[in-house]
Amino acid sequence: MSEPGYQKPDLALVGAEHVARYRESDGEIGYEWNGVPVLLLTTKGRRTGESRTKALIFGRDGDDYLVVASAGGASKHPSWYLNLLAHPEAEIQVKGAHIPVVAHTAGTAERPLLWQIVVGYWPNYDAYQTRTERLIPVVVLTPTTET
Repeated sequence: MSEPGYQKPDLALVGAEHVARYRESDGEIGYEWNGVPVLLLTTKGRRTGESRTKALIFGRDGDDYLVVASAGGASKHPSWYLNLLAHPEAEIQVKGAHIPVVAHTAGTAERPLLWQIVVGYWPNYDAYQTRTERLIPVVVLTPTTET
């Protein structure tokens, strides 16, 4: 691709293999991907109720974790995001730490600042936004305590 600001990532570790290697090694393999940090997000499937895990680039805003529902600029939201809309309680794994979280989509007031944070980690998000008419959501994952 020759989009301004777009850098082609190394796709040697993606998908289910990325999740498996990250889990096996507590993030020793897979935490850093193309120079950026990655977490594992486990959601509850909106139709099946089964657990689904994705490896996602993340940023931080204080105690919150930020992930982006870009799907590379596809016209539809990724399944993990739709799962969070239906079931906002989820779990993330950051290296060896398993953290319960509750998700919300950044609103109009908070999104511009959070977008700048995530683009600071992964500039390709700006290129992805040019590929789609949908506003790419920034998802805030706030740690919770289990009761």
